[in-house]
Amino acid sequence: MVAGKSMIKIWGRKDSSNVQKVLWCCGELGLAYDRIDIGGSFGGNKEKPYLTINPNGLVPTIEDGGFVLWESNSIMRYLIDKYGQGRLLPSTPEGRANANRWMDWQLTTLGPAIAPLFWGLIRTPEEKRDRTAIDNALQKTIKAWQILDDYLAKDSYLAGNDFSIGDIPLGVWAYRWFKLPIERPKMDHLNGWYNRLCKRPPYQTHIMIPMT
Repeated sequence: MVAGKSMIKIWGRKDSSNVQKVLWCCGELGLAYDRIDIGGSFGGNKEKPYLTINPNGLVPTIEDGGFVLWESNSIMRYLIDKYGQGRLLPSTPEGRANANRWMDWQLTTLGPAIAPLFWGLIRTPEEKRDRTAIDNALQKTIKAWQILDDYLAKDSYLAGNDFSIGDIPLGVWAYRWFKLPIERPKMDHLNGWYNRLCKRPPYQTHIMIPMT
């Protein structure tokens, strides 16, 4: 629980990448919240009480003054729209479009590539790992990160020279990428962006935690 009077409830375990997006966003905005452990080893996400607020049985879900919302990127957009007062949003339509584009790209391209790599190396016992699947996921992930590395050659962040909502979904996975027990190709622009994220206190608090 974050100090201060709390209206926002967040359902989800803190080591979920999608929950981490929302926690990091709240940290950047200075929002107070109550977080409820659910999903993963905590269970409960496939049981009726939770399914009544999120029929997908996934995390995170938030409740804000009686308003219930699920889907992590939508939650971040909502929180920034309601509480951000311009923070985390680029000032131009083009900048906001760029931020949204990279948020979508995380869902459609990077996520499907890197999630099997993470699960294969971190959440699967070594004797049960599928090395072929892991190697295939690694190559797809490298290809995706290379796209981002090329883009970051011209900007410090994903929607320009300032940190924004667009950096959060990919930044969550960047930490995992740099901590996985693998050999990574040199990508200077990606590395520089990641190092800038690592200096942000909410990133240190919510993302730079042990991977489980």
